[in-house]
Amino acid sequence: MRRLLVSQRIVDDPRHGERRDALDRRWAEFLGECGFLCVALPNRPGSAVDFARAIAPAGVLLTGGGDLGALGGDMPERDASEAAILAWASQTGVKVFGVCRGFQVLLHAAGAALERAAGHVGVRHTFEDGRTVNSFHDWVVRAPPTGWIATHRAADGTIEAAHAADGRLAGQMWHPEREAPFDPRDRARFRVFFGADE
Repeated sequence: MRRLLVSQRIVDDPRHGERRDALDRRWAEFLGECGFLCVALPNRPGSAVDFARAIAPAGVLLTGGGDLGALGGDMPERDASEAAILAWASQTGVKVFGVCRGFQVLLHAAGAALERAAGHVGVRHTFEDGRTVNSFHDWVVRAPPTGWIATHRAADGTIEAAHAADGRLAGQMWHPEREAPFDPRDRARFRVFFGADE
């Protein structure tokens, strides 16, 4: 089974005085169904890159959870780790897929203008093809950055999914791990993007 390096959110636990890396357990199940082994990425920039070099992943998945530091978020460790792993992936040609916050990380790095918008948290969006997906994000992008192609938009015109023209970067705003059961179209997208059958 090919390995994917998966970023984690940060959760403060005041009861134990700990600042924890955390990952929804559903990611391991979803990625397993896609044919991948989920390997959690530590939120330490140097360690994250060393980890990536050591395991030689099939790709990197940037998950959701919290705002970017540039948008007022309070996880500088995660911001730095994801920036480091993106730089490493760019140098090595490893593919990167972003979900929700992770997609925002990719769009922001590519120069897209993110703006706060209402009506995207705890709702479902329906696309022109009739597909309905979950939505849990406060920040949106209305125009794809240079070199990116938008593939799905919400009814208000904001981008829900896009990919870089070179095929190395892609992302979506909805959470495939939160669908029950998992949508076969999400599984197929991950398998194709990361080359599960190679």
